[in-house]
Amino acid sequence: MKKVVLIGYMGSGKSVVAKKLAHNIGISVVELDKMIEEKCEMSIETLFSTKGELFFRKQEHQLFLELLSDDKNMVISTGGGTPCYFNNHELLNDENVVSVYLKASIDTLYNRLLQGKQNRPLIANLGDDEIKEFIAKHLFDRSFYYNQATFKVNVDDKSIDEIVNEIVNLLT
Repeated sequence: MKKVVLIGYMGSGKSVVAKKLAHNIGISVVELDKMIEEKCEMSIETLFSTKGELFFRKQEHQLFLELLSDDKNMVISTGGGTPCYFNNHELLNDENVVSVYLKASIDTLYNRLLQGKQNRPLIANLGDDEIKEFIAKHLFDRSFYYNQATFKVNVDDKSIDEIVNEIVNLLT
């Protein structure tokens, strides 16, 4: 194993699980969205509003390819849309990649996203009542890509430690 790639919808816990998983198995962690922000020297929200989603997705794809071609072992936390663009889903089962879909229910995602929606460009301008429908539609649209992952781990009603332990067991 060289790369463990975590995918899933925004709010599924990719970033927090990636950090804990990397610590537990003793390898580095990379958060793709943070890498994009550093490279472009602006926040994801600013990138979306000033450069547009297509520019963001091109940056995301380029950096994802760079990470996957790196020789180092690492846990990669992707953005929610990463597998859905530029055929990134085809990279999820490369010989040096183990991918894990952190699968959360609509209710779990809704409850998590409602609290920090202002930091999420895709839902920041939606009313609270519109968010659940938006999540449901997005999950439907993205399910094909998410289901390309090597493993699926349901995160509903589980602690970070429980999720990490489940992933560690899948990796061994």
